[in-house]
Amino acid sequence: MGTRRFGRVNWLGLYTLMRREVLRFVVVWSQTLLAPLATAALFLMIFTIAIGTQRGEVMGVPFTHFIAPGIMMMTVIQNAFANTTSSIVISKVQGNIVDTLMPPLSPAELILGYLAGGVARGLLVALAIAAGMYLFLDIKVAHPIWALSFVILGAALLGAIGIVAGVFANKFDQMAAITNFIVTPLAFLSGTFYSVQALPEGIRQLTHFNPIFYLIDGARFGVLGVSDSSPWLGLAVAGGTLLTVSAIAWGMFRTGYRLKA
Repeated sequence: MGTRRFGRVNWLGLYTLMRREVLRFVVVWSQTLLAPLATAALFLMIFTIAIGTQRGEVMGVPFTHFIAPGIMMMTVIQNAFANTTSSIVISKVQGNIVDTLMPPLSPAELILGYLAGGVARGLLVALAIAAGMYLFLDIKVAHPIWALSFVILGAALLGAIGIVAGVFANKFDQMAAITNFIVTPLAFLSGTFYSVQALPEGIRQLTHFNPIFYLIDGARFGVLGVSDSSPWLGLAVAGGTLLTVSAIAWGMFRTGYRLKA
């Protein structure tokens, strides 16, 4: 066994991995940053034209204002998930995942490195959409600290889920299946476009088992100051889910599950 010469944390290796994950999406910013903004704008425009003026207020705010934070958070989590899962799956398919596994990085350092890219991408998307909400809808963030906390937590949680999905998937179609049949339905059925108080009792109770609901609801509280549940509860549920998923990812890296031939 060699001697570990860089202390308890390999800061240089961690920084290098973080930098690589951030540069992955920055160099193709038109696909990773501009495209999500266009999609979010289209969502907002279509719902506004279709039912915005007829829907009236929801939870005391105009319908367009109500759905804006949900669309922002949905875009954030989708991009954070895509950043981590695509990085791992592409490396596995191309056969260069060994370049990430061979350096002296611990499982925790690998997770932090991958999460840095997902969180950075999510934050940039959130800032751009928040600027658009202010300029075009005159929405001022009611609780900036809460909003920032849920954006970071949401990006980290879906980034961690993306790590697990990326390690599990060996092909692009498996990654697409996880995105289409798990992540997207959970995002759309989380109160993004409606208040869960309007749902039947049984469905409303099921919604509270969806961790993404708390991210959407927390972002709405941070931006508008209204929510279906307590933001403290949302913080606890999302934080606990993040720790659980990160522990699963740590175990995968530690054992080399689906990573080492």
